[in-house]
Amino acid sequence: MEPLTLSVDCGGLGIKASVLDNAGTMRIPPIHIATPYPLSPHLLVQTIKEIADSLPAANRATVGMPGMIRHGVVVTTPHYINPAGPRTWTDLDLKSAWEGFDMRQALSDALNIPTLVLNDAEVHGAGVVAGSGFEIVLTLGTGLGCAVFDGGVLAPHIELSHATVRRSTIYDEWIGEHERRQLGDSFWSRRIRAMVDELRPVFLWDRLYLGGGNSRRIKDSVIHKLGDDVVIVPNEAGIIGGVRAWSLISEV
Repeated sequence: MEPLTLSVDCGGLGIKASVLDNAGTMRIPPIHIATPYPLSPHLLVQTIKEIADSLPAANRATVGMPGMIRHGVVVTTPHYINPAGPRTWTDLDLKSAWEGFDMRQALSDALNIPTLVLNDAEVHGAGVVAGSGFEIVLTLGTGLGCAVFDGGVLAPHIELSHATVRRSTIYDEWIGEHERRQLGDSFWSRRIRAMVDELRPVFLWDRLYLGGGNSRRIKDSVIHKLGDDVVIVPNEAGIIGGVRAWSLISEV
């Protein structure tokens, strides 16, 4: 029987999931729910389990979530440490609960299938990279996600979202969803171009992919100025990448 993969994309504002065949085709339209808050690690595990129970049975699972994830263990995560969601106050008990939580083991136990847990931009990238050269994936959503692939193999995660971009401002705040709403799409799009221009000499990528829910909001007048080495990719890659991620991770 063909293996099926449960792919779950956990964001700051929403969670979406579907089951895909080995070719990356969704067997069922994706389920979308609002991210529940306050969100403890155990509540996220329970939420994913409930989603999985409502979908066709899968042989394995891939879960993408925001933050620094190493070998399936949460080093740090944004949004989920805020009891009322992104940009609200930090709950120290939630922060403590998330740091060091072995999400991969918890989900493997709850779902009773092998599970891969990565940063959400890394899963997104798995769905779009060509698999050759030095490729960077930046996702534009609640904040900024980042993934690095070298020759089709996922490199160690870089939490670029926390890098300072303007005085004491970090990328999450400079180009995140809250700032986009404040600025409007036109001015925000110009910031995206500025970000690309400033990061190009830092990474010297062969290709840069811009994805995430807000990539579609980049104005056409800006897209053609980004350069031939920049590709705009659809947000659906955050789910589709759940299949290919298993072949692009060196430890799996």
